[in-house]
Amino acid sequence: MFEYLTGKITYLCPQYLVLEVQQVGYRLLVANPYRYQLNQTQTLYVEQIIRDNDQTLYGFYDLQEKELFQQLTSVAGIGPKSALAILADDDHTGLINAIVTNDVQFLTQFPGVGKKTAQQIILDLKDKIHRTDQQRVVTNLFAAPVAKNGTDPILADGLAALKALGYTDSAIKKIAPQLAQMELTDAGSYVKAGLKLLQ
Repeated sequence: MFEYLTGKITYLCPQYLVLEVQQVGYRLLVANPYRYQLNQTQTLYVEQIIRDNDQTLYGFYDLQEKELFQQLTSVAGIGPKSALAILADDDHTGLINAIVTNDVQFLTQFPGVGKKTAQQIILDLKDKIHRTDQQRVVTNLFAAPVAKNGTDPILADGLAALKALGYTDSAIKKIAPQLAQMELTDAGSYVKAGLKLLQ
């Protein structure tokens, strides 16, 4: 029904963002809300999923990310939440390489993806993902650093976003000290660094 929406981001939290389009706020579930900037005008590609009594809008930075989401959710055992967790990193080259090279171990590092599901992802998507896609570099989606007004709240937002993606408390607790030492300036950077540590 919807292909994309253009508006101003009026709200960010670990699970979703709100995009205001002509005085209507759309609640969009996205892979990592903190890659976007509050009060910024943004175009997001969208996917509407209707299940029983639930209608949910999912937002994506570009068409490639939306297509990857659609491909992932076509795999048995991969729901929208798992697909968002897999797409949380702004660079999808690792994901594409893992599918093309049969790297089951890489795929099982994502929350909710076991060995059987990882093998199914490879089986279903290997022929759909072209090798040339491995060279495509996704634009850095993370907002420019903002003025520091305390590291702890920013780190807390980043950790909350990782938890919203499905990573366990124990896994997050394990990497939290390493993230705290980095003293990054925005939640998106903590999410990006956290994803690398978790993988």
